[in-house]
Amino acid sequence: MTTPAEIAEFIRVCRDSTLTERSGSQSHFIALCRVLGVKPPLEDDPRGEWFTFEKGAKKTGGGDGWADVWRRHCFAWEYKGKHKDLQAALRQLQQYALALENPPLLIVSDMETIEIHTNFSNTVNVVHRLTLEDLADPATWELLRWAFLEPERLQPARTREAVTQVAATLLGGLAQQLRQRGHAPQPVAHFLTRVLFCLFAEDIGLLPDRLFSMLVEEARRAPGDFPGLARDLFQAMHQGGRFGFARIAWFNGGLFDDDECLPLERADLDTLHSATVLDWSANKNPRSKLRGI
Repeated sequence: MTTPAEIAEFIRVCRDSTLTERSGSQSHFIALCRVLGVKPPLEDDPRGEWFTFEKGAKKTGGGDGWADVWRRHCFAWEYKGKHKDLQAALRQLQQYALALENPPLLIVSDMETIEIHTNFSNTVNVVHRLTLEDLADPATWELLRWAFLEPERLQPARTREAVTQVAATLLGGLAQQLRQRGHAPQPVAHFLTRVLFCLFAEDIGLLPDRLFSMLVEEARRAPGDFPGLARDLFQAMHQGGRFGFARIAWFNGGLFDDDECLPLERADLDTLHSATVLDWSANKNPRSKLRGI
């Protein structure tokens, strides 16, 4: 059983550590195992057959690589240095996943934050993000223990098809409300396509993490601000530049050739907020969710 004293010491060591990814990743993982009451790789599997550091793998598309830690039927784990890009670590793991027997969990960490990305077949991808502050709660450690011993407990209940249906219902309702207020069908469809692309882009890392979701959350407090906020973002996506403190890449293809935006009421923004919590990365063509709307 994990004790509060063990947790506090682990958090202290992680916070104070100045080790690089190369020098600190294995010691971090071993310390994590100790707190969880799980034997680390060299003790549990000395031959490295099912639980090992630096598991070699062929990248999708060619080339060799390795996962920092691999546990068969449980997870592949990739480390980065403190405050480095965890999305880059996830992309690395995704290149190796098939060669690593397609583990149900893809886990990335910078030794301060741990992100558990579910990778079960035919389900949405759910992310459990654990900061050092989260680890102060003993209940959080149960989730980590499941990753090692019972990964099926982390399997999302909702399939991708179910998410698509939820998304179609939400967006269909929003489209209907906008048309009832006198907006023509074509501008409504164009606006919602932009919104969908923003949701998709933030989920796969083309936009900074949760940028559009935070815009929606802010606009819910003052709905009249939404058009101005959205126009600024659309303009940044069209030209490349900054949106607040965030640097935005240039998006070609014509979708953001102007910054036109439809006004939304509080109820519309509540609907849009419900859409932001869905996993849009599972659909490689977000426009397809607009068919029939």
